[in-house]
Amino acid sequence: METLKQYKWKQMKKEIIIYGKRVVQYLLTKHPSLLREFYILKGKRFKEFKPYLKGVIVKFIDNRTAQRMSRGGNHQGFLAKIEWDYNPPTITGRFILILDRVTDMGNIGAITRTAYCLGVDLLIVTGIKKLKWETIIRTSAGAGLDMPILVESNLLDLINRLKGKGYLVVGAERGGESKISASKIALILGNEGEGLSGKVRKRLDKILTIELKREFDSLNVSTAAAILIDRIANGN
Repeated sequence: METLKQYKWKQMKKEIIIYGKRVVQYLLTKHPSLLREFYILKGKRFKEFKPYLKGVIVKFIDNRTAQRMSRGGNHQGFLAKIEWDYNPPTITGRFILILDRVTDMGNIGAITRTAYCLGVDLLIVTGIKKLKWETIIRTSAGAGLDMPILVESNLLDLINRLKGKGYLVVGAERGGESKISASKIALILGNEGEGLSGKVRKRLDKILTIELKREFDSLNVSTAAAILIDRIANGN
């Protein structure tokens, strides 16, 4: 049964600006129906984009306008306005990745890209109220348009539900195993500063570890995610 919150999310459509040549190209080739307006910096060549722009409003803009629209970001002369309709996915699939209190949207975007490319079925973000979709879509090179992403407020409750669905709940921490396999896995990564909380650790079925060859504090969370996702997805 749908909750009121899910119903409201399904009704939420908003226009957002994305920018950068690679992400705009991904949008045009994979999701042209989302495009509302296409912006090009005056003087930029866009021959490779022309086959995808039939019936699309194209506007040539100066760099000042482009900088304002991209909020000072590296737009590379290509921007697009899209209508984004967020539909919360259901909890399903063989491999679920959970980010606990990872608040940096650039990291979430990088992880989204890796998760999508390596076959994660669902990305769940906990410990934050909402996502900045413009940043996630851009920093994931467009993969945020295709990767099922769910925001959950209560991680402990989520763990209980996952176990009820038959998932092996695994946390990324020191002192664990180097390889883990199961028919259904939910991998939890904490933020770089604090890692996983004590309450979360107590609920884990197993711990998965990256053995560092040199003494160092930790890996960036997006780097750690890439290593562990590949290890689970491909048995490396």
